[in-house]
Parts: sequence; C-alpha cells; structure tokens
Amino acid sequence: MTEFSNLPAPPKAETKPQHDTRHGRKRTDEYAWLRADNWQAMFKDPTILDAGIRAHLEAENAYMKAALADTEALQKKLFAEMRGRIKEDDSSVPGKDGPYAYGSAYRTGGEQPYIYRIPRDGDFNDVVLRTVLLDGDKEGDGKAYFDLGGFDHTSDHSRALWGYDDKGSEFYTLRVRDLETGRDLDDVIANTGGSGVWAPDGKSFFYTEVDDNHRPSRVFHHIVGTKQSDDRLVYEEKDPGFFVGLGGSLLDDFIFIDVHDHQTSEVRIIPTGQIDATPELVAERETMVEYDVTEGGDVFYILTNDGGAKDFKIMEAPVSAPGKANWKELVPHQEGRLILAHMAFARHLVWLERFAGLPRIVIRDRATGEEYAIAFDEEAYALGLQGANEYDTDIIRFSYSSMTTPSQLYDYNMATRARTLLKTQEVPSGHNPDDYVTRRIQAKAADGELVPVSIVYRKDTPLDGTAPALLYGYGAYGITIPASFSTNCLSLVDRGFVYAIAHIRGGKDKGFAWYENGKMGSKKNTFSDFIAAADALVAEGFTSYGNIVAEGGSAGGMLMGAVANMAPEKFAGIIAAVPFVDVLNTMLDDTLPLTPPEWPEWGNPITSEEAYDYIASYSPYDNVATKPYPAIFALAGLTDPRVTYWEPAKWVARLREHTTGTAPILLRTNMDAGHGGASGRFQRLEELALEYAFALKVAGKADS
Repeated sequence: MTEFSNLPAPPKAETKPQHDTRHGRKRTDEYAWLRADNWQAMFKDPTILDAGIRAHLEAENAYMKAALADTEALQKKLFAEMRGRIKEDDSSVPGKDGPYAYGSAYRTGGEQPYIYRIPRDGDFNDVVLRTVLLDGDKEGDGKAYFDLGGFDHTSDHSRALWGYDDKGSEFYTLRVRDLETGRDLDDVIANTGGSGVWAPDGKSFFYTEVDDNHRPSRVFHHIVGTKQSDDRLVYEEKDPGFFVGLGGSLLDDFIFIDVHDHQTSEVRIIPTGQIDATPELVAERETMVEYDVTEGGDVFYILTNDGGAKDFKIMEAPVSAPGKANWKELVPHQEGRLILAHMAFARHLVWLERFAGLPRIVIRDRATGEEYAIAFDEEAYALGLQGANEYDTDIIRFSYSSMTTPSQLYDYNMATRARTLLKTQEVPSGHNPDDYVTRRIQAKAADGELVPVSIVYRKDTPLDGTAPALLYGYGAYGITIPASFSTNCLSLVDRGFVYAIAHIRGGKDKGFAWYENGKMGSKKNTFSDFIAAADALVAEGFTSYGNIVAEGGSAGGMLMGAVANMAPEKFAGIIAAVPFVDVLNTMLDDTLPLTPPEWPEWGNPITSEEAYDYIASYSPYDNVATKPYPAIFALAGLTDPRVTYWEPAKWVARLREHTTGTAPILLRTNMDAGHGGASGRFQRLEELALEYAFALKVAGKADS
C-alpha cells in the first residue's frame, strides 16, 4: 500500500455525548450533534445549515483534498480517459409513438440531455429533423445542481409534463410545456416525485406529492390552468411505512395507483373514462404479498407472489372484475425462475425473468399460448427490457451487454423472431473486446452457499496474486447488480486491476430466496458473502489480501462499513459512497424519510427487542472497534434524503477516534448535491475519477 505522507492533522469532531435507552440497552452517541435539527428545511434551502456543522464538513473536505493532493494529475488523466470513452453528442434511439418518435441526446460538451422528437419514420441520426422540446443545459444553466425528472407528453402530442430538482434533495417541481411554442404554462407544482400521468384529453394530470418527511403519500389531480392549492386529493396513504407511485396504461384506459413497501403492495385503478371516479382497489394488501398490474385490452395481467409463489407467477383477470376472486393462473410459479417484470401488447405477453443467475426475455403468444425465450451466447451478460410505447405492435426493444461487450440496442419482432441491431455503444477512444476476459466464478460462503462473482480483466494481467482488485458489492432490496459493460472501470482494468462484482445475498441474483436470505434476521449473510468473494479471488490467484479495494454505495455502503469491522486486514482500501452506516439510529427515528418503509427490510428496533439486538450487532457505526482499519474514503451529499449526510460524517469521526492504524479515514461531502452525487454527466466523472485515484493510490498504482 502507498503511504499517505505529510498529511495535516485530520479534523477532530467535537464530542457531545447523547444517551439513549431502548429495551433496557443504553447507548451513547458522541457525534449525534452532527445531525442538523432543521434538516427538513435545510434539504430545501442548504444555506440554513448550522454554521458549526458546515465548518466541520468543510474541514473534512479540505483534509480529503490534502490527502489526495498528489493524485490531482492522475485525477485529470482519469477524467480525460473516461470522458474520451463517451460519445459526447450521443443520442438515444427514439421510441415511436403515433406520428412522432421521441428521444434524448447530448451536445458535445453538454452536461444535461435534451429531449427531442422527429417524424415517426425519420432518421434519428439526422440532427436537422430533430425538434428540441426540452433543453436540460438551458434549464440547468447557472445552477450548482440540476436533475431532470420525468418527461411525459399528452396523447395529442401538444403538451408535456416535465420535472426538475435543483437542490439534490429530490423534491421535484413539475411544469407544463406547450410543445408548439416551447414555453411553459403558469402551472407550477412543487414537492412532487418528479413525474406525473396525463389524462387522455391532455387537460389534466395526476401526480404524487412528497411530504415534509420526503414520503410520496398523496395522489392529486391537477387541471391545467389552476393553482396547485386547488388540486383534488385522489388518494392518501395513512401508513407511513408505505410509498405511493403512479402509472398509466399503453391504451390510456387506466391510471394505476401503486401502494407498496419492500414486501407488500396493493393497486388501485381509475378508468380514464371516469376521471373523477374513486380509485377501485384490485386486491386488499396482505403482508408479504406483492402484485403488479398491467393492462391487456379486456384483461389485466397480474404479476404476484400470492399463494406461496416465491419466485412469482402471472395471473389474469377480466378488466370488468379484477378482484382477487377472479384471478386465474396463466404462467405458473416455477421455483428458481424469478419473474421480474411483465408487459402486455395486443398479441403478446412479455416478461423478464432471471434463471440460473442470468436474465432472460420470454415471449408468449396470447392467442396460442406458445412461449419461447430470446437466446444469448455469453457466459455472463446483462439485459434491459424497454418494451414499446404502443400497444398494437409486434416490435419491442431490448438492450444487451456484457462486461466486455459494449451495449447493443435491438428492435425485436415477436412474431417473426427477427432482431434488428439499432445501435452499438460507441467508445470514441477505442475498445477491443478481445483485449479483455470475462469470467464468472463461484465463491463458497460460510454456510456452503455458492456466491457468483463476475470478473473482467485484461488478457495480459498476471493471475498470480500480484494484481490489485476492485471488488464491488450491494446486496439489498432484492436489487441485482448486472454483469454489464462499463467504460469507466476500464481505467482501472487497463492499469492492471481485476474488476469484480460480488452477487451477494440481499439481491435477487439467484431468485427470491437469495433476497430473503440477505435481509432482516439473515442480513449478516450479505457481509460474509462479500468476504467469501474476496477470499475466492485470492484463492484463485486473481489478487491477494491487502491488495483489494472494496467499493459499495448506499445500502452497499452499509456493506462496506460491516466488512471494515469484520475483516479490515483483507482490504487495502474501502470506498463507501453515501453509506448507510448508522443503521440502528436511523431505524429508531421514524421521522426520517425512509425509516418506516425500511422496517420490512431491516426490522423495527422500536417495537422489537430482537430486531434491536440484531441490528445493533452489525450496524457499522455501532460496531467500530479499537483496531487497525484500512484506508477509507466515504462520500456524502449534503441534501441527500435517502442516506443523510450525518451518517458518514459520524462514522468517519468514530473510525478516526478508534483506529490504531496509520491509514487515513477520509470524508468528502458534496455541498451542492444529494444521494446521486453531482448531476452533470461530466461532473459525475470528476467524482468517479477522485474515487479511482484513491483506489489506485492505496493499491500502489498512483503513478500509472
């Protein structure tokens, strides 16, 4: 490991012990003061942050900058490389809808995308044909942070509803744009989730409001030209543990209101022919039962785990009577085949599933019941199912990539089974897939389970244990990390790194049981799986202990904190982006945005002594101990509503207090952003270049 030398003294956070007693257990939190009392208001106006807290965060930023000052030239080099692999004027392949096709694109040098449309069958590469509907660079000009939300046009293509967040706190404002004049109407809808659904006549729309605790809990109906204060309340969810979402059908026949937490859901529907109707409940919520509804003309197709279908099945019910009593099984449950999402079109039913650890797209002819899967050849790959914007079509769209194959976009004819390659991701600076090797190995976990690990490295990388490795993991909420192509990681791979993804429990990489065995009272499997993945990389000669940099963000940041406590000697460094490390305190505070909805994922320590003790046994902040820690780089966002800035700030302060090693503990807080970091595409690359420079430095490769 490269030593960090000539560092100034690190910031020392003041200790102001606060005590808390639950279930007879007393804890002391000496850094609780870093949590701003006015955090809710501060998310909307960061200038009101307490001066003492701001001074501490800025001192941490200065220390981080000093620690990595000798990598500034490397950071610039990494940024130039990663930018050089991006086609700066890249464009999506527009999706057809009626007389137009809608897409997005970037200008050379632009940070934000612009939304455009062309005639339906026009050549999307012909820039002259494009009518720019919304210019992200123009809208975000002069703002330190700007993120575009949704963009949804009316059925007659005359208006669009679009959203933006200019604080990073994910309180989005909605505007209505006249697509003929390019001007926004007077309607301004604040504190939303970022998108909405138009009524078919284009004169009104539905949207979700985000409350002061950042929970989308109410659905409103807005008539264009009226004030937000006059909007009609359509639905309000009283349980703070459930979030509300909105969707529409391809036929514009229904508005869907989805109410869910991490394990339970229910759906209400509004027929657009009766826009003022009370939403009709499809099936009453039952704990641990999930279902999702899509329209197929005169039937609804329902994806559900009801009746013990752990890996999900597809039911159908008549539109006229969608209640559970009328559900009939169409695609049966098959253990080990996890159905992830489904779509319905006039003649076909389509779903994305995961089988044997790999994704598949399955097509079913609605008339004959014949089914087939689209075939792919590589050992490990990633699929994205985009479907289509129209109902009466045989053409759907999907994307394909692997860790060595750049992303490819296809149109697929479900009737003829012909696929048409529309676009291959361009790497302007050049990329030869034959220079790289993709592997998938199986790491044996502590309890005997086999954990898939996807790997990419250059062909000339020695596999004798001398190569450094970056091992990435997430492992929560059932989210699967795909083995997809990334141009950015090539900056490490081309410098001799082995880049690996650990498909650990907590995701759904090997089915729903893989998720269940990495949550609640089984959460520690996630952490031991990651350590097992590191062990396997060493055992098979890909790298060696002390030569591995671990990386994870958000819930994956919790993973980073846990493995830092459990096996610090195995890692040269740890990168923890917006890390959820103060798990116990957060789960005990039901005023925080995500706490009640997260209880099904982690447990409720307020009401359950067992949940309290289990979370306390792994919560990274609560388990920092007196031992040598590796170099740690934590990243935070000041206005992050998901993982609040004080979690990594407190964690770093406690780590620095207890470590007996000499490796630095670093914190960078983006004072102008939230959970996702910087909003511009090149600004994000600057942040990633900083993280990679840290990884190269601790691996002794900073001069490469």
